[in-house]
Amino acid sequence: MASKKESNFVNMVLALVMVSVVAALALGSVYVVTKKPIALAQKRKQEAAIKAVLPAFDKLKSIKVPDADGNDSLLFNVATQNGKLVGIAVNTYTDKGFGGKIKAMIGFLPNGTIYNTSILELKETPGLGSKLQKSKSDFPDQFKGKNPKTFRLKVKKDGGDVDAITAATISSRAFCDAVQRAYDTFEKQKGQIKQ
Repeated sequence: MASKKESNFVNMVLALVMVSVVAALALGSVYVVTKKPIALAQKRKQEAAIKAVLPAFDKLKSIKVPDADGNDSLLFNVATQNGKLVGIAVNTYTDKGFGGKIKAMIGFLPNGTIYNTSILELKETPGLGSKLQKSKSDFPDQFKGKNPKTFRLKVKKDGGDVDAITAATISSRAFCDAVQRAYDTFEKQKGQIKQ
């Protein structure tokens, strides 16, 4: 009897190992097949965001710079037209979103004025925090043409100039934090950016 129970146990273990191996191979195969298309889609989204947040340009150079606090690196996309700097699109983020990390692209003119903004990634509540996106509300429009030197990047409830999204104050604060991180880094690095 003992050997039969032992045999059943060995068979169960072998079956579980086989199922695990097959599942691992299947997952690995799916990863390999989808890796390039996902990377290509992310690259296209990035390129579209850069074009959406900057004036027309004919040359683009991307460089990583330490953020204003020196904690992380942000990607600066330096755009020129006929050799003249027209703007910098900054890949920025915040970890203060209601649903976690929010990634955005903020376009600055050479004088620090915000040309436009675009959301790259967010996991905010649908119908509320998702209104950070231009396709869902006019919330992002209030940043256009504003210079953070005089436009306080905080919601009005916190003494700033930004109208928060109703019932999504945390998401609104988080977006302001991402824009502030981009602006602070832009201000710190703009003298060192070569065209």
